[in-house]
Amino acid sequence: MSNNDNRCRLYLVTPPKLEPRKFVDRLKAALDGGDVACVQLRLKDAEDDEVLAAIEALRPVAQKRDVAFILNDRPDLAAVTGCDGVHIGQQDTPYAEARAMVGPDAIVGVTCHDSMHLAMEAAENGADYVAFGAFFPTSTKEAKYHASIELLEDWCQAMVVPAVAIGGITPENCPPLVRAGAEFLAVVSSVWNAPDGPGAAVQRFNAAIDAAS
Repeated sequence: MSNNDNRCRLYLVTPPKLEPRKFVDRLKAALDGGDVACVQLRLKDAEDDEVLAAIEALRPVAQKRDVAFILNDRPDLAAVTGCDGVHIGQQDTPYAEARAMVGPDAIVGVTCHDSMHLAMEAAENGADYVAFGAFFPTSTKEAKYHASIELLEDWCQAMVVPAVAIGGITPENCPPLVRAGAEFLAVVSSVWNAPDGPGAAVQRFNAAIDAAS
């Protein structure tokens, strides 16, 4: 999930529900559509065996293409299944516990909503990235927090810890986030629900990122 050239990159989050074996082809199509830094498997309220089946099916697809595979909210499972890291929310496992479970070399990212304070705390604790949002209205989940472009800009100018922007992001509305300095754009429905398929959507995102860079 490196970003050495500072070009903004895509961070794909899986749909809220999926059937792992059927989803493999859609994930392949998305990742083969253009540059993607990372895939986060996000199956809230799923049983452990469902999560494990999804990891088994999808992790190799991402890692074979040199794309980091991150598990949402379950550092315990991430640690034993070969995931590249874990993403934790403010109500999930505390950072120190998550880091202890996944080890020093894994990626640990933290949701920080619209709060510079939460982001500073996460960065001081050692988070590999902070996630701000929602920037735009989103159908994926009810957005209780609304982050501003100014917050993102301030963070990116002052801090070295990368920022992930999330929430209703599309190829059409992403340019201000790219110009504000977001290192990663986390996207869900605008890729998986694209009428012409996930590969074409990834292609459009990369074109929009390049045009705005």
